[in-house]
Amino acid sequence: MKPAPFAYHRARDVDGALRLLADLGDDAKVVAGGQSLVAMMNYRLARPRHLVDIARLRELDRMERDSTGALRIGALTTHHTVERDPRGVLGRDFAVLSRAMEWVGHLPIRTRGTVGGSLAHADATAEWCLLAVVLRAQFVVRGLRGERTIPASDFFHGYYTSDLAPDELLVEVVFPRPAPHAALTEFAERRGDFALVAAAVDLDLDVVDGTVRGGRVGLGGVAAAVVRVPEAEEVLAAGGSFADCAAAAAAAVDPPEDTAYRKSLVRTLVQRACEEAITA
Repeated sequence: MKPAPFAYHRARDVDGALRLLADLGDDAKVVAGGQSLVAMMNYRLARPRHLVDIARLRELDRMERDSTGALRIGALTTHHTVERDPRGVLGRDFAVLSRAMEWVGHLPIRTRGTVGGSLAHADATAEWCLLAVVLRAQFVVRGLRGERTIPASDFFHGYYTSDLAPDELLVEVVFPRPAPHAALTEFAERRGDFALVAAAVDLDLDVVDGTVRGGRVGLGGVAAAVVRVPEAEEVLAAGGSFADCAAAAAAAVDPPEDTAYRKSLVRTLVQRACEEAITA
């Protein structure tokens, strides 16, 4: 199929993009890499009357550490840039982001697709959405009314639904804390397909003896949005085994389809992610 008719607008800067979004209203969609939206348009699952192209806004293509050590990634940074980390920005503290990119589609998708596009799309199985929640990221969102910062825990509302207003633009994602012992893993029927279930963990280790003192556990593909699993996190905080943590995660979720199968995947993937994180 082909997309329904639409008008194309190219933004020259962030302020221009915001003015276009404000003028065009709910009938406008932002496009950058186009790896998610264009596919949906081709199947007419999405029918925007206006596309606002922000792909040339180079000010949103950046990846840097600030004076506090936080990692700041511009919305137009591609998955492949994070994967390659050409300037060595990630280091050991955020190496999980680079490693996780191997799960994102295929190389052409990673080369064109953007971090901000994936997050704004709010797919419950998307690697970036899961990483943002588990690593407690913050989203910098800008509109003509001003700028606001949204914790990842408050950003995702459900299936392809986020806190982003129609006249706002996601300009940056900030990872404020290092995550040297974090890992993401997932299962898909074919390499590069959307994950059936994805799991990510961020472990807190004792600086003296290296024992696990707690951590964060997140899942994708088991609910309308990515979720943290406090029951599994309580096991880690109490000194329980990775197997017990994984069992608690599987028991806590209630996937809307293929329930037993997805629960078994949760058990396997959470334990695997914990084992990878401890040796990271």
